[in-house]
Amino acid sequence: MNISRIINFICIVTGGLVALYAQAQKQQNTYLLIGGIVLLMFGIYRISRNIKSKYNNTDEETFIKTEDED
Repeated sequence: MNISRIINFICIVTGGLVALYAQAQKQQNTYLLIGGIVLLMFGIYRISRNIKSKYNNTDEETFIKTEDED
Protein backbone atom coordinates (compact mmCIF):
# COMPACT_ATOMS: atom_id res chain seq x y z
CA MET A 1 0.00 0.00 0.00
CA ASN A 2 1.56 3.29 -1.03
CA ILE A 3 1.82 6.35 1.19
CA SER A 4 -0.85 8.33 -0.72
CA ARG A 5 -3.54 5.73 -0.02
CA ILE A 6 -2.56 5.62 3.64
CA ILE A 7 -2.89 9.41 3.85
CA ASN A 8 -6.32 9.21 2.18
CA PHE A 9 -7.57 6.61 4.66
CA ILE A 10 -6.19 8.61 7.59
CA CYS A 11 -8.04 11.71 6.32
CA ILE A 12 -11.29 9.75 6.04
CA VAL A 13 -11.04 8.13 9.46
CA THR A 14 -9.87 11.30 11.20
CA GLY A 15 -12.53 13.43 9.53
CA GLY A 16 -15.24 10.95 10.46
CA LEU A 17 -14.11 10.75 14.06
CA VAL A 18 -13.86 14.53 14.40
CA ALA A 19 -17.33 14.97 12.89
CA LEU A 20 -18.79 12.36 15.24
CA TYR A 21 -17.05 13.93 18.23
CA ALA A 22 -18.36 17.39 17.36
CA GLN A 23 -21.88 16.04 16.86
CA ALA A 24 -21.91 13.99 20.09
CA GLN A 25 -21.33 16.85 22.48
CA LYS A 26 -24.24 18.55 24.18
CA GLN A 27 -23.09 21.96 22.94
CA GLN A 28 -22.14 21.28 19.31
CA ASN A 29 -19.04 22.95 17.96
CA THR A 30 -20.03 23.95 14.43
CA TYR A 31 -16.52 24.79 13.26
CA LEU A 32 -15.17 21.46 14.45
CA LEU A 33 -18.02 19.65 12.70
CA ILE A 34 -17.39 21.52 9.44
CA GLY A 35 -13.66 20.80 9.69
CA GLY A 36 -14.32 17.09 10.18
CA ILE A 37 -16.69 16.95 7.23
CA VAL A 38 -14.22 18.83 5.01
CA LEU A 39 -11.42 16.43 5.97
CA LEU A 40 -13.71 13.45 5.34
CA MET A 41 -14.77 14.72 1.91
CA PHE A 42 -11.18 15.56 0.99
CA GLY A 43 -10.11 11.97 1.66
CA ILE A 44 -13.07 10.56 -0.25
CA TYR A 45 -12.35 12.84 -3.22
CA ARG A 46 -8.70 11.80 -3.35
CA ILE A 47 -9.63 8.12 -3.31
CA SER A 48 -12.40 8.48 -5.89
CA ARG A 49 -10.25 10.25 -8.46
CA ASN A 50 -7.96 7.20 -8.63
CA ILE A 51 -10.80 4.79 -9.43
CA LYS A 52 -10.93 3.97 -13.12
CA SER A 53 -14.05 4.62 -15.13
CA LYS A 54 -16.44 1.75 -15.79
CA TYR A 55 -16.96 2.97 -19.35
CA ASN A 56 -13.63 3.09 -21.15
CA ASN A 57 -15.05 2.62 -24.65
CA THR A 58 -15.70 6.06 -26.13
CA ASP A 59 -17.29 4.65 -29.32
CA GLU A 60 -20.46 3.68 -27.51
CA GLU A 61 -21.94 6.72 -25.82
CA THR A 62 -25.41 5.25 -25.35
CA PHE A 63 -26.87 1.84 -24.76
CA ILE A 64 -29.27 2.19 -27.69
CA LYS A 65 -28.13 0.49 -30.88
CA THR A 66 -29.49 1.55 -34.25
CA GLU A 67 -30.38 -0.95 -36.95
CA ASP A 68 -28.88 -0.67 -40.40
CA GLU A 69 -31.45 0.37 -42.99
CA ASP A 70 -31.31 -1.44 -46.35
